[in-house]
Amino acid sequence: MSETDTRTGTMAETTDDDKPLLKVEGLVKHFPIKKGLLQRQAGAVKAVDGIDFEVRRGETLGVVGESGCGKSTMGRLITRLLEPTGGKIEFDGKDITHLSTGGMRPFRRDVQMIFQDPYGSLNPRHTIGTIISAPFRLQGVEPEGGVKKEVQRLMGLVGLSPEHYNRYPHEFSGGQRQRIGIARALALNPKLVVADEPVSALDVSIQAQVVNLLDDLQEELGLTYVIIAHDLSVVRHVSDRIAVMYLGKIVELADGGKLYESPMHPYTKALLSAVPIPDPRRRSAKSERILLKGDVPSPISPPSGCRFHTRCWKATEICKTTEPPLLQLRPGQQVACHHPENFEDQAPQDTTLLAAAKEAAELVPEAERPAKTDDGDEA
Repeated sequence: MSETDTRTGTMAETTDDDKPLLKVEGLVKHFPIKKGLLQRQAGAVKAVDGIDFEVRRGETLGVVGESGCGKSTMGRLITRLLEPTGGKIEFDGKDITHLSTGGMRPFRRDVQMIFQDPYGSLNPRHTIGTIISAPFRLQGVEPEGGVKKEVQRLMGLVGLSPEHYNRYPHEFSGGQRQRIGIARALALNPKLVVADEPVSALDVSIQAQVVNLLDDLQEELGLTYVIIAHDLSVVRHVSDRIAVMYLGKIVELADGGKLYESPMHPYTKALLSAVPIPDPRRRSAKSERILLKGDVPSPISPPSGCRFHTRCWKATEICKTTEPPLLQLRPGQQVACHHPENFEDQAPQDTTLLAAAKEAAELVPEAERPAKTDDGDEA
């Protein structure tokens, strides 16, 4: 396929590898709230409220944010376990937004999910062999050499003993159960794997083992990942790019290194300040911890304008009235903020802080606060 290059006017060849594997535009998911005898809709939980992003082939996109920000709902939408309220999902160049269950069947081979709870996602009445072979049975696929041989190969691939084929889930530890879930997800050689907090239910001592396993499998099998987590340190070493979500919106989307070295959204900066430093030699170093005021607002009635303005120490009137678009301010770094960190102000004319911002500033270290202006107000 060829396209015209706008800079040179010549025809440039574009291959399938250049196109994103997954493309999401304006994705929305509202859960209706019904009340009364007639069950009339009285409102909606705006779990995901208009997000755009792409996932390139072979990359890992990390999605982080506080509990309740909509990241797990987003994961279920792109795997089509939930029906979107609005927006568009394209996978491998095909629109899968509103495909029926029968229409989605061929795509189930290419999109798989690893669930958060390794205890609840495995049927306790089935053996490991039955659990891992379920995708072959459901899709009517007969692997070369037989199902049992392929299942045992998958068990070896994820670090389990093939001899344990006939054991039950209760005979395995949490980390081993998660490896069983990973083997099941890989059975049909998927192109995209969505991992919903794959290590949050595991002991800290084995979290690194599972993360390293996912990394090794990606290199060996050429997988594309979307890894959802609330812990920035978990996704730091495996993500090529990271999306930061807050109250149903993506507030920053950046290359992993740039996000950690120079965060641009105040919320990202606050999240990074909460990551503990494990190095004992730096224990005495001064740590600038940003404490956010209050809880995340209700997704039933989110704040107007920028949704973070009720907890942000830089919020001004424009933040309250105008929602900032997600714009690329640096190569490889997009942010939705009127007053970004580590970059020139996008609304320099608006310098008067909101009352909520002045209260929030009391919980922010002096070095992180906006500078004073000549008239005594904070800019």
